[in-house]
Amino acid sequence: MTKYTEDHVWVEVDGEHARIGITVHAQEALGDIVFVDLPAIGKAITQKETAGVVESVKAAADVYMPVSGEVTEVNEALREDPSLANTDPQGAGWFFKVRLSNAAQLDGLMDDSAYAAFSS
Repeated sequence: MTKYTEDHVWVEVDGEHARIGITVHAQEALGDIVFVDLPAIGKAITQKETAGVVESVKAAADVYMPVSGEVTEVNEALREDPSLANTDPQGAGWFFKVRLSNAAQLDGLMDDSAYAAFSS
């Protein structure tokens, strides 16, 4: 199950874990991504708190946490090659994984069709 925020962040849920990144819409708006700042493994981050930063040739943008959780893994390949967020934002360009601390927060996020309507 994948959910989306109004800040153009996606969260792909698998049980009590989730993978998080920016959407195609976000990477198109940012342009060529040149740097990502990822959170530390083990860090607990609450919903809507800044979890990282993505910088492009045009701008820098905060990545806001879609749901509260503890960071369990970061995408080192993305740190090495930030352009993965452009070429495959919802695949190889994922940012980090978390262990959810409040799965009920997912109910407040958009599903595929709601996000498609929102971002068009």
